[in-house]
Amino acid sequence: MMRLSCFCQHLSMDSAFKSPLFHPTTSFSRSQVSFPFFSFQTQYLTLNKPPTILRCSNSSTISSTTNGNNNNMAGLPVKKKRKRYRKQYPGENEGITEEMRFVAMRLRNIKGKKVSSDTVSDSETDTENTPSDQEKEEDSETLKSGENGGDGEAETWSPTMEGFLKYLVDSKFVFNTIERIVDESDDVAYAYFRKTGLERSAGLSKDLEWFSQRGLVVPETSNPGVSYVNYLEELAEKSAPLFLSHFYNIYFSHIAGGQVIARKVSDQLLEGTELEFYKWEGDVQESLKDVRKNLNMLGEHWSRDDRNKCLKEAAKSFKFLGQIVRLIIL
Repeated sequence: MMRLSCFCQHLSMDSAFKSPLFHPTTSFSRSQVSFPFFSFQTQYLTLNKPPTILRCSNSSTISSTTNGNNNNMAGLPVKKKRKRYRKQYPGENEGITEEMRFVAMRLRNIKGKKVSSDTVSDSETDTENTPSDQEKEEDSETLKSGENGGDGEAETWSPTMEGFLKYLVDSKFVFNTIERIVDESDDVAYAYFRKTGLERSAGLSKDLEWFSQRGLVVPETSNPGVSYVNYLEELAEKSAPLFLSHFYNIYFSHIAGGQVIARKVSDQLLEGTELEFYKWEGDVQESLKDVRKNLNMLGEHWSRDDRNKCLKEAAKSFKFLGQIVRLIIL
């Protein structure tokens, strides 16, 4: 193709500089003749049919032809790329509280086997706050034997009066703190969680007074309660979503697992007496449902990153609560 192009250009240049040939029996006419480098008016012979002027194709012509072929191919059916969607977290369709419930399930042991820990993907979340394997094991044992009333060690779970009083004191410190933060904060997100009907600090005060009247010494707040309260106060100033993750799980754990503790303590230590800590006015499940609804509503406006952090905080909440529950058997 390159040789033909050069040959045609050579012929065109020769034709441009040679004098036109004349035939005595032909007539002349004036016409515009174009060459690759210039154009001019000239006369050429008019024969029985119009003369043919050859021009070599340049690169632009070839390019346009190629583009034309490509345009023709555009009409053919094109296979579209398949759009990839992010894999959803367990419970994500129902809300952040359901996602946190799956975190609690992950920390449990079911029939001696640990639930797969991939319910919260470490590749998509910040691993800095991920509990260690030892912490997960401790939390799962706590949830199994105390908060969630599982089998196994729960059968030999033996509370002491001294440990139970420490548990009540630390629990009162925690409930006082979260209720005070929600009531006093200017953050509009906290306004949805005031006067929920789940408040526990007033009932705990009555219970501790009842023990005191029977000559039992009410201890000071211990390290697990102090550590958790300090963490909650710092978290409340930093992030409402993260604090509310703890807020919800504290009540959820007490309602779900507190009944197990109440029955065992009542049977073994209190001769069947039911404490105010385990009594609610109205339907506690309906109150918890309202809290869950409000938290899910707020969670819809949180980024996926914030929701992931909330799941990490849920695991931390169970860790702190587990340390307080273990006071009962000390």
